[in-house]
Amino acid sequence: MLLTCQAGFESLLGRELTELHGVAVLEQGPGWVLAKPAANNVGTTSDAPLDPAFAHLTLRNPVEVRGDSVNALASQIATTFLDSLRGERIEAEWPSIWIGPQELVGLGRRMSAVETAFGELLKKKLSRVARLATSWLPRPPGGGTVRGVFVHFVDFSRAYVAREALVHGPRRMADDPSAPSRSYLKVEEAYGVLGREPQSGETVCDLGAAPGGWSYSAAKRGAHVVAIDNGPLKGGALDHPQIEHRREDAFRFVPPAGQVFDWLFCDLVEEPHHVMSNLVEPWLAQGWCRHFVINLKFGRVDAMALLCELQAPGSTLMRKAPQARVRHLYHDREEFTVVG
Repeated sequence: MLLTCQAGFESLLGRELTELHGVAVLEQGPGWVLAKPAANNVGTTSDAPLDPAFAHLTLRNPVEVRGDSVNALASQIATTFLDSLRGERIEAEWPSIWIGPQELVGLGRRMSAVETAFGELLKKKLSRVARLATSWLPRPPGGGTVRGVFVHFVDFSRAYVAREALVHGPRRMADDPSAPSRSYLKVEEAYGVLGREPQSGETVCDLGAAPGGWSYSAAKRGAHVVAIDNGPLKGGALDHPQIEHRREDAFRFVPPAGQVFDWLFCDLVEEPHHVMSNLVEPWLAQGWCRHFVINLKFGRVDAMALLCELQAPGSTLMRKAPQARVRHLYHDREEFTVVG
């Protein structure tokens, strides 16, 4: 299988695969890892797909193709795709996804040329199927398997072709000029991983809210937000009618007796164990929230050790929210986003 991730984090994805899942890493490059699961690794079956925190997309059973020219690559990709269609009927739109490391200067032009040549070959063979191709990748709520054709270039003369891909959730989000911070993009992205977002009439407690990107995200959906931070709110969060700003310490705030928030937001620049043990765990243990989006910085701790602790069966996170997911999002840096 070939897994994609944020460029620069392929070593951590490789460590996660080998240390946590017993998967052998065969090769890696900017934003991708080629791996081979052990024969007895049940985590790779269709019933229980492997779901690494650092993975964005997993191409299943990819076929390697090589070629020194655009036409040679396009021909091999077309042959691989057409051979896989035997016995299969395509009646609806299907995704044709072409990706590769942006760090390789000029690779984008190469991929585009091969994609165009592939399209022309497909039109000659199966014009109806070619007309149904789309460059849009479906995003199943919470992630899931998508069938189409997925072509990942690792360099100018080599690519991997797969018919199925597991979508883990991370994706690039559109910015909002009224959002007061870049962190707004992280919570917007996190909704897709969870498969749910704040609704009108729901309540949100945003701990460490300033400058208010996450509060603004919920408020513009009609939720009522209690933003806890001694710092000021800015941009679209400032004086927003749906946001109640309380200048308090996030670690000392406790909901009034009997109140349960629909959402807990937490994005604090603090040591992750301190955030979990002194803030998140009490909220989960006391049942003060129904859903949560939490960001944990791992820049100064071992990311694998933190991931193991979060996902350990006896952890507060797994005991209180067993369906919680830990992700390294497209918009994350040295941090995990936890949703549940």
